[in-house]
Amino acid sequence: MDKKQNKKNSPSKKKTKIKEQNKSTLEGVISVSSRGVGYLPIPNQEEDAEIPEHNLNTALHGDRVQYIIYPRSKKQPRTQGEVTKILQRNKTELVGTLEIKKKLCFLIPDDRRVYRDIFITEPPTAEKNGQKAMVKITEWNNPHKNPEGEIVKYLGPKGEHEVEMNAIIMEKGFRVEFPEQVRREADKLDHGSPISKEEIAERHDMRDRLTLTIDPASAKDFDDALSIHRISKQETEVGIHIADVSHFVASDSAIDQEARRRGTSVYLVDRTIPMLPEILSNDLCSLNPQEDRLAFSAVLTLNSQAQVTKKWFGKTVIHSDQRYSYHQAQQEIDKGEGQIADSLRSLNDLAKLLRKQKAQAGAIDFETDEVEFELDDQGKPVRVFLKERLEAHQLIEEFMLLANRQVAAFLRSDDTSTRKDPVIYRVHDRPNPEKLEELFIFMRAMGYEIEVNPEEVGPKDINALLNKVTGQAEESLVKKAALRSMSKAVYSTKNIGHFGLAFGYYTHFTSPIRRYPDLMIHRLLQQKLEKQKIPEDQLTALQNIAEECTEKEIRAEQAERESIRLKQVEFMQDHLGETFSAVISGVTEWGFYVEEQSTRSSGLVHVSSLDNDYFELDEDSYTLIGRDTGIAYRLGDEIKVKLTDADPDARQLSFIPA
Repeated sequence: MDKKQNKKNSPSKKKTKIKEQNKSTLEGVISVSSRGVGYLPIPNQEEDAEIPEHNLNTALHGDRVQYIIYPRSKKQPRTQGEVTKILQRNKTELVGTLEIKKKLCFLIPDDRRVYRDIFITEPPTAEKNGQKAMVKITEWNNPHKNPEGEIVKYLGPKGEHEVEMNAIIMEKGFRVEFPEQVRREADKLDHGSPISKEEIAERHDMRDRLTLTIDPASAKDFDDALSIHRISKQETEVGIHIADVSHFVASDSAIDQEARRRGTSVYLVDRTIPMLPEILSNDLCSLNPQEDRLAFSAVLTLNSQAQVTKKWFGKTVIHSDQRYSYHQAQQEIDKGEGQIADSLRSLNDLAKLLRKQKAQAGAIDFETDEVEFELDDQGKPVRVFLKERLEAHQLIEEFMLLANRQVAAFLRSDDTSTRKDPVIYRVHDRPNPEKLEELFIFMRAMGYEIEVNPEEVGPKDINALLNKVTGQAEESLVKKAALRSMSKAVYSTKNIGHFGLAFGYYTHFTSPIRRYPDLMIHRLLQQKLEKQKIPEDQLTALQNIAEECTEKEIRAEQAERESIRLKQVEFMQDHLGETFSAVISGVTEWGFYVEEQSTRSSGLVHVSSLDNDYFELDEDSYTLIGRDTGIAYRLGDEIKVKLTDADPDARQLSFIPA
């Protein structure tokens, strides 16, 4: 710690002087890497400006800042700049490990993009050394000193399962417990009485329709159900029924405000941090089997080609006849008998047609392997395995996509070109041509011929590229690289379509228990059905909600990946010295990265472990080549590696060639 602090408190470089004509001030959100280097956009340029640590002036990752750009220097290969003012902190509470020495205490942040340790002004007693804690930054005005902070909460000893899971959640800005006002409001909800006759009379009664839910075996809440009714040989009515959360959660209530603050439920390897209190998510709003439930439904009539010929949207009352896990549903589809099995097969046949239509339109198939964990009573991973992808998964997915698309088109249908859209769309922009070119270079380095112009790429072109690697050892590697080259799907009131799904209109309607935008879409849909005029201030507020929810979704995804990475490294701790099959997933001048095939764990083979030669990087072919032996380690190569180190704190694995 002492050595680290001396380095951090003694910036070694002086700030570059700026010419008067280049002092125009810009505003933006800064990105900071784990090396303590910041990046900010340069107007009218693709490449960001680099902000060295000595020019960050206390800015942290995600802060909104004012900054200036230095004139380009021949000595600097990249344009640099300087932060001049912090406009808004991204966050002031950090999670990390307490380090106490000689009555001095620092928090070593878990987030490696925080390039300074936090000095604790009121240090705890020595027994807290090594514990995880949350700390609030109380003062940081001098970039030459460490930020000062105070301890908000002790989480417990580093390395313990509960401590590490809570640390991940809190570090990403989420909280587990609901505020007291929210709990009181939830306790007042009437959850013991049957649905009143008056409420049923105001809804479309669909309790006579055969209705079922299909979810993971471990699911505790069921926010969607499907009903099926055969109208004729050529037409089938399919109801996509979604939990009517808006009936129970009033706009601007304490529960609603907390749901907006959370934005989404968060899914870690062993738990869910719900957006709504359990009385709602697991009881009142859950479409439990053999119970009458309130729903908001998209009732669609499909012909034998799975084309929608008629549609109806509105509030319903339903009764789920059967709850299936995905595996149970698959068994019924494959070999079941009786009315429900026949209905499942009919739904599956329609879903296959919908999937075919989507593919013909150019929807990109980004299906990648996902890992699951079997944990013991202490939270230790004892098994890692790849999730099985079944037709039953695709069945549910296709009907949810269909409902989302139909609702988006319906909400948009009466708007004029001069009116702002009263919709929160789920949009996906075209990929950046420069990132696509990087993907093409990446694939060419593995021997694939790519002749597509990145400026003119469409979804079908991306699919054609992915089809080239199907069944190959590098399939997972290329799909992940392709995903990284894509734009991020976001929420927005401005519709630009969904590139990845090849949809002109798309929204999120089907998961209001776990996503706040879906709850807002339910409210907007009801307003439209009642022909209410959308107030101008509500239109403005919707974009703010869209941006907030996009940010919360990103944080939730980061938390999920962090928990997966932690458990992968913990699992591999018990396999030190063992040999694994892997694929080279990245090549740099300091070594190459590999992805182990059975657990999808990633790690580094450092160049120092490559004995008896000096290895140089060929950037054009993504290859490390031995100068004397000619031994080559190339991107996409299959390789046997031996695990030498597993560090849960750093979430890092180290390998050597076997």
